[in-house]
Amino acid sequence: MQRVLVLNATYEPLSIVSVQRAVILLLKEKAELVEAAAERLHASRTSLPVPLVIRLVYFVRVPHPVALAPTRRSVVMRDNFTCQYCGDSPGRGLLTLDHIVPRSKGGQTSWENVVAACRPCNMRKGDRTPDEAGMALRKKPGRPHYIAFLLLSEAGPKDVWKKYVYG
Repeated sequence: MQRVLVLNATYEPLSIVSVQRAVILLLKEKAELVEAAAERLHASRTSLPVPLVIRLVYFVRVPHPVALAPTRRSVVMRDNFTCQYCGDSPGRGLLTLDHIVPRSKGGQTSWENVVAACRPCNMRKGDRTPDEAGMALRKKPGRPHYIAFLLLSEAGPKDVWKKYVYG
């Protein structure tokens, strides 16, 4: 079943809905079409493009941040399937998790201390901090701030969504 990314009025990812729900939001003019597939939906009197990304017309306030534990899959998604040391993208199956401060030295498994790393970089760093190993992180890791991240881990990545989610 095809899914549609819903953006808030500020273009922040908000949720993922079915195509049917997205079409209803579009027809009620509660949302506008941002990205569409080449295929079309046909009805007796009209034809609409299949939505891939829609944006709500009015801002929706998200009351509470979602607490999401860092899993291998979610950390690799946060880091855009890229090694945070060398910048290589070997594929999701070839990336590992690396604790910036190793667990043996008191490092915790938290969003701020775990990054995606390719196997060669993870082996080279070993049981040391990046400074001790002479390796630099490409960007400082942090907790994702949007609810759609949790939903995307269930739905899987879509190329069309990347610029709105990882942008």
